[in-house]
Amino acid sequence: MKFVRYGSRNEELPGLIDADGNIRALSPLLSDIGCDMFTEEWLSALAAIDPEKLPLVSGNPRLGVPVSGIRQVIAIGLNYKDHAEEANYPVPVDPLVFYKSVSSLSGCTDLIEVPASAEKLDWEIELGFLISKEAKHVAVEEALDYVAGYCTVVDVSERHWQFDKGGTLGKGKSYDNFTPVGPTFVTSDEVADPQALDLWLDVNGESRQRGTTAEMVFTIAELIAHLSTYQTLLPGDLIITGTPAGVGLGMKPETYLADGDEITCGITGLGDQVHKVAMK
Repeated sequence: MKFVRYGSRNEELPGLIDADGNIRALSPLLSDIGCDMFTEEWLSALAAIDPEKLPLVSGNPRLGVPVSGIRQVIAIGLNYKDHAEEANYPVPVDPLVFYKSVSSLSGCTDLIEVPASAEKLDWEIELGFLISKEAKHVAVEEALDYVAGYCTVVDVSERHWQFDKGGTLGKGKSYDNFTPVGPTFVTSDEVADPQALDLWLDVNGESRQRGTTAEMVFTIAELIAHLSTYQTLLPGDLIITGTPAGVGLGMKPETYLADGDEITCGITGLGDQVHKVAMK
């Protein structure tokens, strides 16, 4: 199933995408689509719903974060060899882990606002996934059983604050609207192989990033196994899995986003995002 949440910010309504790509309203049945719903019991109940019997949502509503109640955003750095090379870092021996603020979450077409203190605003297309149940000391062979589903994510990154202002990597990645998610949240049963998805991102219509999740240094299963050895993962944990080469930091000369720029991006089967960049 493909879920969306549509409407004004903080007033989104739940919906799902039917076979023709239309939004069907789930509000007659549910008040929201939350992270606590991706259990076997809930998924069985949701699978029994006939989308054709749900009201059709007209127009072209704003799409917000497709699942409510995200508990934390766990990010993985340098998880593609070509990105590590362009950033002049060694390929990690163990996953490089940092955290982003949940207040940075936004919808798939929301403005990316440039804070007044920003100097080097960069882009990163990433595959995200949500944890479905408590995960502690999980074996690699069983790890995908803990995935509720997948989504397109942009890890917007302000490199000056990330590298030059001290603290952790997340310091330059946690401004408002710096973690757009969606348009859809696709349950794991609809993604045959999460390590065989194409990622792409353009800036102002010019190709910047092209990659595939097959190129990850650490697979999704390996990331879950690693993370769950030192923290208990819980439903609502969003994990974003790194980005391929092609970011502004890696260009020669370095090239960053400016007021009025447009980002378009997407991942196979998970949907596309479009963002305007605007000075705050």
